[in-house]
Amino acid sequence: MKTAALRFAENFAPECGTIAAHKQVLDNLGSVWYGKLGNPMSKAVCDTILGSDDPKILLIHSGHDDRWWLHVDAISRELPPYGSYPEYYGELAYKMRCWLHVCRIEKADPKVMSKCVVASCGKPLSLASRRSMSPYFIIDYQEEAS
Repeated sequence: MKTAALRFAENFAPECGTIAAHKQVLDNLGSVWYGKLGNPMSKAVCDTILGSDDPKILLIHSGHDDRWWLHVDAISRELPPYGSYPEYYGELAYKMRCWLHVCRIEKADPKVMSKCVVASCGKPLSLASRRSMSPYFIIDYQEEAS
């Protein structure tokens, strides 16, 4: 499965943290928008992700071991309605250039990074992410058959 892996940090997050803040909105509304700062993902990448059987994006907590899957059903460059994303975004929401409409958040397997290969270089995400400052990577993720 081809998808993207995004880094995130807690620089602007509330005390409960980025994931918990998004889960609160998700639990209340049934979905939540996750904003990505910096360059937006290309239309081709978005179309590839949304075209998979289970569109999801890997979130990598910078400097920590936490990894999360965001199950998405839409990706937009437009600011979503106020209240459909965590309140802590505040004025920062206007700087987000890519929005992921999340219908489910799940903790990823602790070894997920070793199951991902960066499309541009063919290296495991666990290695490439340590040597790059890139905010996101296009990855191939090989799910294990159940």
